[in-house]
Amino acid sequence: MAVELLLQPEQDSTYHIESESEPHPPFITLGFSLWACTVTSQSIHMMDPYDRTRYGSYQCNRHQHKVSINNPGYTVFFFFCFVLFLKSFPGTSDPYVKFKLDGKTFYKSKVVYKNLNPTWNETFSLPVKDLNQKLYIKVYDRDLTTDDFMGSASVVLSDLEIDKVNELSLPLDDPSSMEEDMGVILVDMSLSLRDGDSKRGHSVGSPQSYRLSETLKKSQLWTSVVSVTLVQAEELLLDTQGGQLFVRFRLGEQSYKSKNHCKVANPQWRERFTFNKFLEGPEILEVELWSKEGRRTEECLGMCEVDLSRIPFDRRQLFTHTLGRGRLVFLLTLKTCSTVSISDLCAAPLDEPQERQNHLKKSLKNLHDVGYLQVKVIKATDVLAADLNGKSDPFCVLELGNDRLQTHTIYKSLNPEWNKAFTFPVKDVHDVLVVTIFDEDGDKAPDFLGKVAIPLLSIRRGQQITFQLKKEDLGGLSKGSITLELDVIFNPVRASIRTFQPQERRFLEDNPKFSKKALARNVLRVQTQYRAIISTLQYIKSCFQWESVQRSLLAFLVFVVTVWYWEFYMLPLFLVLLILRNYLRIRSGWVSHDLVSPRAESERRGLMEKIHMVQETIITLQNLLDEIASFGERIKNTFNWSVPFLSMLAFLVFVIATVITYYIPIRYIVLIWGINKFTKKLRNPYSIDNNEVLDFLSRVPSDVQKIQYSEVRPSRKKKIL
Repeated sequence: MAVELLLQPEQDSTYHIESESEPHPPFITLGFSLWACTVTSQSIHMMDPYDRTRYGSYQCNRHQHKVSINNPGYTVFFFFCFVLFLKSFPGTSDPYVKFKLDGKTFYKSKVVYKNLNPTWNETFSLPVKDLNQKLYIKVYDRDLTTDDFMGSASVVLSDLEIDKVNELSLPLDDPSSMEEDMGVILVDMSLSLRDGDSKRGHSVGSPQSYRLSETLKKSQLWTSVVSVTLVQAEELLLDTQGGQLFVRFRLGEQSYKSKNHCKVANPQWRERFTFNKFLEGPEILEVELWSKEGRRTEECLGMCEVDLSRIPFDRRQLFTHTLGRGRLVFLLTLKTCSTVSISDLCAAPLDEPQERQNHLKKSLKNLHDVGYLQVKVIKATDVLAADLNGKSDPFCVLELGNDRLQTHTIYKSLNPEWNKAFTFPVKDVHDVLVVTIFDEDGDKAPDFLGKVAIPLLSIRRGQQITFQLKKEDLGGLSKGSITLELDVIFNPVRASIRTFQPQERRFLEDNPKFSKKALARNVLRVQTQYRAIISTLQYIKSCFQWESVQRSLLAFLVFVVTVWYWEFYMLPLFLVLLILRNYLRIRSGWVSHDLVSPRAESERRGLMEKIHMVQETIITLQNLLDEIASFGERIKNTFNWSVPFLSMLAFLVFVIATVITYYIPIRYIVLIWGINKFTKKLRNPYSIDNNEVLDFLSRVPSDVQKIQYSEVRPSRKKKIL
């Protein structure tokens, strides 16, 4: 990987330093060539969805701006060869290096995964004004949440001799570590004078800028897709029968976890996962079989690795790997992917009619390629100020399913303009495009500024739309807006077929945390559905009760005619009529799809009202779970003779029902039942309405009631002589 970086200390987006009259301090260009490192540390277990390493070092994206330097300077070339102390951690390391100058990180190398002898092959340069500065070199190990610091070293630029290779051995230091020997960094540096006749720096069209642009694209764009189908495990040797089994797949930072399966000797999963393979990404697919007992007790039963560099394209391979306690069977297919791209607005792929036709024809070759999405990220307006100076350093992350791309960073601006076009392959037309704006915060995690979510089916072709930014949970509005131009093309036939197939699994993420707001919202949603069902049942009951003679008479005639002439095709016909009815009501404006969020009402409540709301929510959930559990337990206890009288009664009823349905067609039975229901109120106006089945089940005790009603036998105590 080769990266060249041209930076200038000024902060505006275009640099012009061409004053002939005013003297300028001499500029220095720092050029770096990063090659190899040897480290160990803990390995990665899951993916950071906003990890900037995967998208490339976004600090490098400023290569697009013109740099004009009119003064002579110096050039520093670094050749790095890292030999680090092997820490006493199990496994291997995922090292990367950060370079800091003047308190800012100006370059971050890529992560080399699970390699004790990593190779980077990266090149970059930096113009500076002052040699009396320290260059800090910091080594980190990529980890799950917070990267592990492995040591740092520093070099004073003024100590370097000009036009001479300076061979330095820099010891790594970590003040918070008890280890005396953290390792050393072997550095070869040379400081040379730049040609003073050079009036211009690297322009956009220069070979260096072109190489930089190509390198940045390679760091973000995947070139192939790995499809893994988990079939089954065979002849597993299990210590215990309790617990669950699952399989974890990992390719670099992309990680999937299969569904949990009960512990058996030959479990079958039949699940499919998809990985994006980058040009210079990891080549080893790790497969691990895990056993889980309880919430936190997990044990790895075995693992294997697959070298993807040896897998041929477009050929499905069957793998049967022997683990420590059995075998694991899975299928693997490697396919090329050339439909993802990053370009300027003037070179957007789908703007040309011929390109649109070519992209649509390509979607006919593979069932999983439904279509293509083009997103033009134009600008954002009035975003939040995340820095102390009242400004932000915003950049955008675009997510479509598990696919992610990122813009460059616009420094010190609340109204950034990116003017970039991104193209995604569409695997499912029901996916949602999520655009998130972050504030770059140096070594720390980026600060959230705003987010929008756009379903693909709601996109109107080629229209430029300004979206209001929302909060992180998409529940309320945030400050600012973002302007996008969206265009999606897809094959309707393939999109329809894909609708009836399983959705793509998401990458392994953190375990969900408890939220009282989410609990209250979900309980409210269940209550809304419950009220709708009760309202429908009350409407049907009113027909039996003859509250409206005209409505009950019409319902009775429809019931008799439908039952008498019933054919199975009438069921889908009824659903067609129901969907058509709702469509006409929406088109005519009788029904609206606008939803009102309960957030505004909840925010107006006081503290005591919120406490009472939480109590009511928990009580409602407690009662709901009790009713569901009791209903299932009563059905079970009916068949296991918990109450012999009720079980015998159910036995006699089922025998009579069997004889009746054997000799009498079901059509006549339903007709007699319906006539009895409709005429019951007419025959006896003061009769009490009831449901015989529910009345019977209410007499059957649940498991809790069985324990409560059981006789407690006194324990026998031994007599002490």
